[in-house]
Amino acid sequence: MSHFIPNTEKDREEMLRKIGVSSFKEILKDIPEEAFFKGKLNLPEPLSELEVEEEIKKFAEQNRSDLKVFAGGGLYDHFIPAVIDQILLRSEFYTSYTPYQAEVSQGTLQTMFEYQSMICELTGMEVANASMYDGASAIAEAALMALRVRHDRDKILVASNINPFYKEVLLTYLHGQNTPIEFVKTGKDGALDLKDLKEKIDSDVAGFIFQHPNFLGVLEDPFEISDIVKKVDAILIASVNPISLGILEPPGAYGADIVVGEGQPLGLPLSFGGPLLGIFASKMEYIRSMPGRISGMTEDVEGRRGFVMTLQTREQHIRRERATSNICSNQQLCATAAAIYMSLLGKEGIKEVAEQSLYKAHYLKELLDGIVEFPYSGPFFNEFVVELPTSAGKIVDNMLKYNILAGIDLAQFDFPENYLLVSVTEKRRMEEIEEYAKTLKEVI
Repeated sequence: MSHFIPNTEKDREEMLRKIGVSSFKEILKDIPEEAFFKGKLNLPEPLSELEVEEEIKKFAEQNRSDLKVFAGGGLYDHFIPAVIDQILLRSEFYTSYTPYQAEVSQGTLQTMFEYQSMICELTGMEVANASMYDGASAIAEAALMALRVRHDRDKILVASNINPFYKEVLLTYLHGQNTPIEFVKTGKDGALDLKDLKEKIDSDVAGFIFQHPNFLGVLEDPFEISDIVKKVDAILIASVNPISLGILEPPGAYGADIVVGEGQPLGLPLSFGGPLLGIFASKMEYIRSMPGRISGMTEDVEGRRGFVMTLQTREQHIRRERATSNICSNQQLCATAAAIYMSLLGKEGIKEVAEQSLYKAHYLKELLDGIVEFPYSGPFFNEFVVELPTSAGKIVDNMLKYNILAGIDLAQFDFPENYLLVSVTEKRRMEEIEEYAKTLKEVI
């Protein structure tokens, strides 16, 4: 028993007697004996505060802050205006806990409302929640929502070219429900095989999930996909890069029912992969099936504007059988950062970031033509796959010597070992892009 639990021996004996066991170990009887740890933990001796500080500094010094980042795959190295962090440091934002109705402030509720409103405008959807944990959990929750909306159907159809991490989370979420999941093939151009989609979609499919741009960076044909999915009245779920919506048609324009995405590009640092921000929006008719929480605007009896937690469809707030999700909170601080970012840049600013990312990525591809091959011919936004004459892992290691993070080695996702996923954002200067091409030519 932990020495930090403030129970006396008498308290413990009474608790054990109450639940009908003689010892704490008897509570654990279902755990096999071989699973228990034997012996002592191999822990270092205690350290003073000064010594701990020195140890942490040693670890921190191993980090690289000088890299020119050309890796993406869902998280991107965009410029973050300094004012975002400065505003976030206000104690009203920085200390915000999971905002329950009884304790939530009007300021927090309004921030949630403004974030939701901007996400709706960006995606072309009618309603958005106050955020999910990340893009991966958002896509899994969208599948569950599709099963609730089309409750007479039990299958989820998924594009095979979505982010592999999203795929793993989706499979984990749906495993316990024994939900049939089928994957649609990827064509030779890197986009979805529409013929395979037509063959696999039927009246048993509750929802179809695709990513645009997809994990390979290739742009899909969302209008054609929508036409195919709508013929069987399935729920269309689009996973998007929010920055791309500065120049691409919003999902609402091609009839998406649910829109999800990773909100990290909206003013959040890479931070070794977290914390992140899950975007989640849908048509208004499905609002009662939406997970998470929604802040709404209202008026009090004196006609003054106010904000209120409108929907919280989890088991702590409503009858368990009617709960849509067990997600406990929204990523409030991250959502606040995204709201500040979107308000600072506005429509034209996000369009400028998207255009620069697009142009610079295409400029790099032009420079690499003749140095590497390009296995996928489909149009792309700011990310593309290159085929190298040697292993991608080796190239990534060699490029790091020049302070360049060359991209993502796709061998870890069961692609050929010489496939590299390269990304470019507005943050990369033209000379850095030219340096990338020159260095890659030298290290191959």
